[in-house]
Amino acid sequence: MEPKWTKENHTALSDFIFVGYADLPVFQVLLFVVFLLIYVSIIIGNGLIVYIIVTDPTLHAPMYFFLKSLAFLEIFYTSVTLPKMLVNFVAQNKTISFVGCAAQIYFMLFLGGTECFLLAAMAYDRYVAICHPLHYKLIMRKELCLGLVTGSLTVNMPVHTGQIYLLFSLPYCGSHEINNFFCDIPPVLELACADTFASDVYMVAASALILMLPFCFIIASYVKIISAILKMPSIEGRKKAFATCSSHLIVVSLFYGSATIVYVSPRSKETLIVNKLLSLSYTILIPMLNPIIYSLRNREVKVSLRKLFRNCHLNCVS
Repeated sequence: MEPKWTKENHTALSDFIFVGYADLPVFQVLLFVVFLLIYVSIIIGNGLIVYIIVTDPTLHAPMYFFLKSLAFLEIFYTSVTLPKMLVNFVAQNKTISFVGCAAQIYFMLFLGGTECFLLAAMAYDRYVAICHPLHYKLIMRKELCLGLVTGSLTVNMPVHTGQIYLLFSLPYCGSHEINNFFCDIPPVLELACADTFASDVYMVAASALILMLPFCFIIASYVKIISAILKMPSIEGRKKAFATCSSHLIVVSLFYGSATIVYVSPRSKETLIVNKLLSLSYTILIPMLNPIIYSLRNREVKVSLRKLFRNCHLNCVS
């Protein structure tokens, strides 16, 4: 029996077409330059974070191990969508193959889901540091940190494999035009010419597991953290404790705010337009802002960066 993916009325024999650029024909070259600069800044910014944490012994702590993992993840996360977007800005044929679209969605979901669990692990690290400072080194052992990162990767693999199977087992016999800048579940589901109930239910269930479960854990951690901070007798101690958490809270708010609206809110023509813009937020803008947020609000990172730039300047002069 012929497999679903090769039936004549399925998209397996053709391509998807991106129409996220249709309303911006005059600005194609400008957008190419802007997004190229954003991509380069993401690579350089997150790459610098990884480099200084690896090379500076003062940053060899669990907190910075998670920050390094997050920065490393952001480089791969943006590389799933941005290079293809850059090509489409200057290419006449703005298409992506059926398999290419499936791969793009899978790796975007896989890496984005991993980021959710990684942000939860970072919240737990801050909880232990503030609520159990005397046992911090004992609890946050290297084995636990590696286990949390590995677990974040492992949990996401089967969940998103099932999601991609359901999504691309649907028939796509009508329009192949994706109203977005890259492949994502909501705009691709809009093109299916069959009942999408199973995929919709699976997407909500996967979002509850991958998005909301870590988010609830983060909220629970910060309830404990804020309670512990408010009990501190020293005002200076409270300020320092809040400062160590503020960067993480900003990143969590930006990432979860946009991702939750896109994957949990009901689909309609109006929400698709909003989601199109929000999807750029969690796939491009947040990875670009993360190094800035963490470097500007973390004294140790700023000191390490200044040290690196000073050494580079001295080497160039000599």
